[in-house]
Amino acid sequence: MKNIKLYFLILNLFLTVSITAQQTKAAQIAAKNSDYDVQDSIMIPTRDGIFLSAMVARKKDDANLKPVILQYTIYVRDKGRDLKSIKESVDKGYVGVIVYARGKRFGGGEINPYENESNDVYDAIDWISKQKWCDGRVAMYGGSYNGFTQWAACKKMHPALKTIVPAVANRPGMGHPMENNVFINPNYEWAFYVGNNKYLDTVAGNNRQRFRGMQFRWWETGVAYKKLDSIDGEPNRWFQKWISHPSFDSYWQKMAPYKTDFSKINIPVLAFDGYYNDSQNSSLYYLKELEKYSPKTPFYLVIGPYGHFGTQVGGEAVVNDYKVDSVSLIDIKKITYQWFDYILENGPKPEILKNKINYEVMGANEWKSASSFEKMHHEYLTFYLTSVSSQAFKLADSQKPKKKEFLAQDVDFADRETSNNNYYPSPIIRKEVSINDGYFFISEPLTEPLIVNGSFWGEIKLSINKKDLDLGVTLYEVTPDGEYFHLSYYIGRASYAKDIEKRQLLEPNKIETIAFTNTHFVSKQLNKGSRILIALNVNKNPFSQLNYGTEKDASDETIKDAQEPLKIKWYNDSFVKIPILR
Repeated sequence: MKNIKLYFLILNLFLTVSITAQQTKAAQIAAKNSDYDVQDSIMIPTRDGIFLSAMVARKKDDANLKPVILQYTIYVRDKGRDLKSIKESVDKGYVGVIVYARGKRFGGGEINPYENESNDVYDAIDWISKQKWCDGRVAMYGGSYNGFTQWAACKKMHPALKTIVPAVANRPGMGHPMENNVFINPNYEWAFYVGNNKYLDTVAGNNRQRFRGMQFRWWETGVAYKKLDSIDGEPNRWFQKWISHPSFDSYWQKMAPYKTDFSKINIPVLAFDGYYNDSQNSSLYYLKELEKYSPKTPFYLVIGPYGHFGTQVGGEAVVNDYKVDSVSLIDIKKITYQWFDYILENGPKPEILKNKINYEVMGANEWKSASSFEKMHHEYLTFYLTSVSSQAFKLADSQKPKKKEFLAQDVDFADRETSNNNYYPSPIIRKEVSINDGYFFISEPLTEPLIVNGSFWGEIKLSINKKDLDLGVTLYEVTPDGEYFHLSYYIGRASYAKDIEKRQLLEPNKIETIAFTNTHFVSKQLNKGSRILIALNVNKNPFSQLNYGTEKDASDETIKDAQEPLKIKWYNDSFVKIPILR
């Protein structure tokens, strides 16, 4: 009996302590929440009478005017998650605001990604700057679409905007939904994810099987690219609008700063990006144009071995099956707020910002910096794509061939049993490459260690029997033990190589020069004995638009346009230049 009484006494004591602990935790949460003054149903007017949905968080009972940290997004996620993000700004001594794009959450108007942001973000900043809790200064941060909206805000500079911190920022028409004028298929389903309702269509967004099946049915049937939504069974008005603008025309240009617009940007910029971010070329475009048109405007870049999502959280231990260097993992949120304190409160500059370009060298486990993109490298390694055999490949020769020759390739677009151009960096390290996938050119072994540092470029000399083609060039390091490390790639439409705004068809059977520059940026330590491998091919696969080579818009072409195979002559005075740091 005594033991039973003792048991119940202990049980009662345990329950009392447990309940007290829960009550204490609940009280702490309530007290924490009571520290904030939250307005979660703000409506911000735009110049054309539409209202944007917004949430504001401030420190409770604090009448002091403060700078505002603004996020402007098309992603309406869980309310608690978004509230947490703006409360973080309050905890750092600022006012936190999140504004949702036109048509999202409680906002009015039609959902049209990218189209209204340059005006709407300006109007949101204007409204915020005039509120009684704002000291007249606004800063912005965020990644992907939220990165784009910051640059859209710079299309016409509002005087209240003092700095932006974009990560993996999209540039509509350049990295999304097309890359170098080639439409990339995963952007198709993204339109449904953000456009189907006022929040996010996670059912559509997570239905990989649906959209993968759609791609392969399109590939197998050979119907026109513009029929994708017919195959899917659901109209996609955003996709149809996008493919009606295959040139980088005024439709895309008006969405974000373009050419001389950059000369008006006079605020400091801190950008984050990754070597394996799919839209990297659009993100870095902003910085390169800013450097070109407004050289006195201070900007900083932090870039490392990150993917699109990994960049936004400061890196992942493994990206595309590659275990990254430990030093590459950073606290991006901490750096972001250190930057805000530096710009808005005269705090110290974040320690990682040694110079304008701050990059992690893969394989060396160290950070380096440079004063500009051009100063990242000492020189270029030049490789000519010759017809000379070398091992299982052709020779990438440092000397220009004395005799002009060519390699012939036929591409049958009616053949759906084979595909071309395996350019995507997943996995980053491979045990082998398919020697039947185009031509591969391999260098002699390196006689000393060096760093591939920056973006490669080159000129492909070719003649074809048609009027266009989509080109793929991929760089690998071949390690002494025979592994293939994916370094960088290019995919682009030949008819837009000279001018992304205007299509210039190739003349059949004439030797043409296709110059390319908009490739993916990388930094990688290469050891003595490694070789450079260059893959050259025509893009033909189910994962992007097909270009059959007629004078038609590629979205209108069908397998009927593939009656005659594409015949290519790749000339041996074609070359690739790879930036290096010795």
